[in-house]
Amino acid sequence: MEYIVAALIEIFFIVLGIFLYKQPELFWRITESWKSYDATEPSDSYVKSTRFGGIICIITGIVLIFIQIYLNIYE
Repeated sequence: MEYIVAALIEIFFIVLGIFLYKQPELFWRITESWKSYDATEPSDSYVKSTRFGGIICIITGIVLIFIQIYLNIYE
């Protein structure tokens, strides 16, 4: 059962990372646009930092997969 939960968490990180990397403008519209008076588009630094966060999420998901495989092999 714990393997299923771990796999879902890993998949969540990877999918979230891909979404953040591919669609930072949509993520801005969903989470931040209501805070802006202009609300036309996110700044360049927001797009870059969101993409960087997406890369970090993808790497985290992949590392978690390798950790789970390593722990299962040497269990």
